[in-house]
Amino acid sequence: MAKRSVTLGDVAALAQVDVSTVSRILRGDESQRVRDDTKKRVLDAAARLKYRPNALARGLRTSKSSTIGLVVPQLENPVFSAMIYGAEEVCAQNGYSLIISHRELGRAGKSVSHLSQMNRVDGLLVASFEDDTKLKAELLEADVPVVLMNKSLDGVSPSVIFDGCAAAKSAVQHLIALGHRRIAHLSGRAGGMNARQRIEGYKEALAEAGIEFDPALVSEAGYTVEGGKEAMRRLLDQDMTAVFAATLVSAGGAMKVLQGAGKRIPEDVSVISLHDDVFAELLTPELTTVPMPTVELGRIAATLLIRRLSGDEQADVAPLPPGDIKLRKSTGPASGALSSGKMAGARST
Repeated sequence: MAKRSVTLGDVAALAQVDVSTVSRILRGDESQRVRDDTKKRVLDAAARLKYRPNALARGLRTSKSSTIGLVVPQLENPVFSAMIYGAEEVCAQNGYSLIISHRELGRAGKSVSHLSQMNRVDGLLVASFEDDTKLKAELLEADVPVVLMNKSLDGVSPSVIFDGCAAAKSAVQHLIALGHRRIAHLSGRAGGMNARQRIEGYKEALAEAGIEFDPALVSEAGYTVEGGKEAMRRLLDQDMTAVFAATLVSAGGAMKVLQGAGKRIPEDVSVISLHDDVFAELLTPELTTVPMPTVELGRIAATLLIRRLSGDEQADVAPLPPGDIKLRKSTGPASGALSSGKMAGARST
């Protein structure tokens, strides 16, 4: 038989006081004077019985659930898995439970409404591919504090984002240092903040090296394996020696298409992407990446939200910078390029 949970009534009976007195003492209510010996009896009784407060019942009384909702557009993408890990770590350390809601593009708003209105969460952490206008409307209607993860919206604060421009620039500079000049870009979702940042970094690196930007070398891949495949198929007829992918999963899809078309990596085409995970080491060849602090982003976002829930208003934090390039086997010198003097920009960790 299941063991019955200890109640306030059990503690009151052992301490020989009213249930209301036990409730006031255990929740730290000092609005009414309680004798020291009575308080000691109650605390001793609670410890002896191993009493644990009923979080659901307490939430009904106080309108607080000690629960945070987290919305992500993908669970299979290691970028979001890492954010969840970081957020969960901070929530657990601060006594909060984490409810994760997974919604694909076009449904993030419904997820926000459901969590904020039906599940009684105290606040929301939101990462989304949703249209900015639609998502902003939903977030402004949510009757709970919100922190955005890897997304920024005017009028919605705070947010924690990566420095995608700096990361993209680092990736392309690595390829340029290897002698590549015809560098394709598998971009993120058209119109999205992250896609804009990454193509900006891509263009800056080309311009600084005196390489003319060619829009025919840019193909929208989004943030899926299938998107990477489709984007790469559209570029197969282009004269290119390297590919910079916006994220790991699209890079994986692109590599599959390149190899299916008889292209050797990196002998014929080098490939690099943003973000790093064990997934990059499982590809053949292993993928060169520009790491991003995804776990740390989740930690920071959760910390900001918990501070807001305590009444401490928070502003956006500075974009999180990329790490040093993880040099693996998917990048190499451009065909015919001399390696000496052209490897200076390649850093290995």
